[in-house]
Amino acid sequence: MARSNARPVVRLRSTAGTGVTYVTRKNRQNDPDRLVLRKYDPVVGEHVPFREER
Repeated sequence: MARSNARPVVRLRSTAGTGVTYVTRKNRQNDPDRLVLRKYDPVVGEHVPFREER
């Protein structure tokens, strides 16, 4: 079964500047803009916004 281009793999980088990344998939039809999720950054020790990088 082939993977669809509608749900690409994206990397989320911490906005705290620590270099921590998460890898996830997103739906391009529902979220055409850059994805921003609030995730845990273990270097800072708290939840911070993670922004999609291209």
